[in-house]
Amino acid sequence: MTVRAVVLRCAGTNCDEETAAALRRAGAEPSRVHVNRFLEGGRRLNDYDLLVIPGGFSYGDDIASGKVLANQLSHRLKDQLDEFIARRKPVIGICNGFQALLKGGFLPGRAGVSVSATLTDNDSGKFECRWTFLRTSSGKCPFVRGLPAVFPAPVAHGEGKFVPESEAGLRTLEKQGQIVFRYVNERGQSDGYPWNPNGSRGDVAGICNREGNVLGLMPHPERYFYPQQHSHWTRIRPLPEHGVGLQIFKNAVRYAAQVAS
Repeated sequence: MTVRAVVLRCAGTNCDEETAAALRRAGAEPSRVHVNRFLEGGRRLNDYDLLVIPGGFSYGDDIASGKVLANQLSHRLKDQLDEFIARRKPVIGICNGFQALLKGGFLPGRAGVSVSATLTDNDSGKFECRWTFLRTSSGKCPFVRGLPAVFPAPVAHGEGKFVPESEAGLRTLEKQGQIVFRYVNERGQSDGYPWNPNGSRGDVAGICNREGNVLGLMPHPERYFYPQQHSHWTRIRPLPEHGVGLQIFKNAVRYAAQVAS
């Protein structure tokens, strides 16, 4: 079957075209749709099999990064998004999209949620735009299958520090397998700044809901789906067929097809 993917955009979104390109290369049929089309009722989320909320600076990041879009999702599209998630359809929030899902209450998870968290200013006090390394730390999320244990990924954010409401909350996420990615050095070890680019508690780079079908991550997999997108690609031998980030999108497309069948 053809997986229909929607890349949700709004004023300030700037990663929608490359996200759609990654989805297309992963085998989906992507559409870039403005959030207003859903607010007006001309489109419904359940017209699609896969939802991706891409990176950028939605609504200029007024108030806080992703907060205005988060309010639209949680107040005006809540029923649609809750239904989409309840049907186990896949949702990915990348960078600003992660911020919107987290601040909208869709992560760590709405049903009986006992843990809350936010994404706030980087400890460095500056916008961090560079490459880092991730370690896959949970297999709960189906989007991580086939990923290397440790792999490079680019980041570009000013408010990416993951802060749970308590240390107990962080332990709960860990126990439930909801911490999907952690920032590490190239040897896969926790090593502080600059390997952890923002000061995230527990080196958290990405989390999922309890069911595993909603993933939020600060790094940008759509910026590494071609091997030539790596800053040192001329030094990589042998050059792989595709960048590591493509595997996340392939997994999401495969999972969406399974849910829809």
